[in-house]
Amino acid sequence: MIIDAHAHLWKLQSGRRGDRPVRSLTNGISDFGGELRQMMPPYMVTGENSPEMLIANMDYAGVNGAVIVGEVMDGNQNEYFLCAKEKYPERFKICSFFDEGEDYVLDGFDGIKICACKLKTPGLLKHFDVFDNACKKGKFVCIELESGASQTEELEEIITTLPDLRVAIGHFGMVTTDGWLEQIKLARHKNVFVESGGITWLFNSEFYPYPSAIRAILEAADVCSFDKLMWGSDYPRTMVEITYKMSFDFILKSPEISDADKNRFLFVNAKEFYGFDDLPEIKPVPNML
Repeated sequence: MIIDAHAHLWKLQSGRRGDRPVRSLTNGISDFGGELRQMMPPYMVTGENSPEMLIANMDYAGVNGAVIVGEVMDGNQNEYFLCAKEKYPERFKICSFFDEGEDYVLDGFDGIKICACKLKTPGLLKHFDVFDNACKKGKFVCIELESGASQTEELEEIITTLPDLRVAIGHFGMVTTDGWLEQIKLARHKNVFVESGGITWLFNSEFYPYPSAIRAILEAADVCSFDKLMWGSDYPRTMVEITYKMSFDFILKSPEISDADKNRFLFVNAKEFYGFDDLPEIKPVPNML
């Protein structure tokens, strides 16, 4: 059983890069604030990143559930997320997207996503009400911080004030940047976890099987234990270089991580943190190779 703690969906991108628009084009390419970027695999020809395509990848790779999070560059896709959850209620947990200056919603969603690294004005404490409301309504918070420790003090104040709030720190603390372990240390708090969405992107120059990523996972486990770490793919952006299965296969095949810790990292921790229940079993179909 495997759960992906960090995946994206969008009908068509309607976000921004700084103050410039990001828009889906064709063949997996997007206008990324005036520059062309391969945002998705080229077989996503229409520019739509659909739940059906993700489910097909999950079924092929043997991934049972996924957490759908938004991103500033993708724009507000809340309605699309709700439709995806309606179609696949056992497979998806969905996050409402928070964008500073816009109204946010919690009803109907399992959690809320905050791109703290891209806030229009700095200061997490200015948005304390978002964290407080999420806590009161039993929602989790998925958050991506600025690189290093610049926002960890404020986040620690919030999670100390709201000890029952479930917080998942994304992108493995921006593991390839200075000060990343300061973000990992926050997972020493009872209800704070770390997910690895984007770790293959951050170590992309090294490429599969990402030995430095394995070492970083072990280093993080020394700080907060494997009980606080979860796998995420950052689908579909990371799939422009690798297959969906490769985004966790390097962990399964690593001799440096025990089977029990792999199970925690790939399944158990996410099941308990996000509240997955009744996940379907997936029967693998032998491929032509």
